[in-house]
Amino acid sequence: MTRTKRGYIAHRRRTKIRLFTSNFGGGNSRRTRSIIQQKLRALALANRDRERKKRDFRRLWVTRINASIRENLLSFNYNKLINNLYKRQMLINRKILAQIAILNKNCLYTISTNI
Repeated sequence: MTRTKRGYIAHRRRTKIRLFTSNFGGGNSRRTRSIIQQKLRALALANRDRERKKRDFRRLWVTRINASIRENLLSFNYNKLINNLYKRQMLINRKILAQIAILNKNCLYTISTNI
């Protein structure tokens, strides 16, 4: 019997995976089993870290707002500021409040005193 060359489809699939993992280090860019495992791991970690980035930025914004409020020697902290904003139905999100806290502290002061 003559030898049959196998797997055009499988070869094409492995080539696509190899292109994805071509910049990985060591055998993780060469061995087929390692390539498949590392691709799955990379995609899972990318998904996890996209969610984590949202958390980290929110924590950063909260920290900036709180630091700016305490720096101005106001009688309340971040928690009371946000609570009062919700009571007055001033819908300013934390990202914008953090930018105001950095760029224009007087504006944040007026927002917090008018509550």
